[in-house]
Amino acid sequence: MARNSGNETTAPKVKKRRWYHQVWDVFQMTRKADPSVPWIMLAILLVTVAVGWVAGMLINPGVTWYFLIVSFPIGILIATIFLSRRAERAAYSRIEGQPGAVSAALGTIRRGWNIEEEPIAIDARTQAMVFRAVGRPGVVLVAEGGNRGAQHRLLESERKRVNRIIPEVSVSLVQCGREEGQVPLPKLANAVRKQKSERRLTSAEITEVNKRLRALHTARMPVPKGVDPTRMRPDRKAMRGR
Repeated sequence: MARNSGNETTAPKVKKRRWYHQVWDVFQMTRKADPSVPWIMLAILLVTVAVGWVAGMLINPGVTWYFLIVSFPIGILIATIFLSRRAERAAYSRIEGQPGAVSAALGTIRRGWNIEEEPIAIDARTQAMVFRAVGRPGVVLVAEGGNRGAQHRLLESERKRVNRIIPEVSVSLVQCGREEGQVPLPKLANAVRKQKSERRLTSAEITEVNKRLRALHTARMPVPKGVDPTRMRPDRKAMRGR
């Protein structure tokens, strides 16, 4: 085996990141956005242990220690779930209002959907954008930026284009924002998933519809990337210690 010469340097070994490193990163990010998170998590743990102690005293004082042992991991689990929810909220708050935030929110939708990461329509004057998702309910067009009027006009224009290509598929319109009638960014993914239509598409139909619509939009403008909530959310498996 050949030895390294004196001038060569050995590449530093990359330290493997464990699941608890990911949890710590999520905790640090969330704590910066909301300093009250550590205290609330501690309160959740203490209250859960206290409930376990009271339950043990009422049921059988002789085995109170058993209830304390059981209540401690339950408290950690509840506190971790709380951290996960707050981390997701913090991630959305960091990107809300930025161009492309809708793309990041739609990216949290997993199975059964084809999501376009870049806008399919842009109003250069108002900075309104339209993104597209294709799933079981059909085609869902989501607008962000500008005002309600600009979003409505851009959505209606895009709806007509889609209807000309696939008139048999349902098209739903969603406006993202904080004005009346709009969907806030943190609730956008659920709003898209819960869209209803008279005819549900199969997996094969979703793929075919997406191909036909992609052929319709050949030129797209790149979107400035914000913080992706999918990267900021804690790893569920890591939280369970897997």
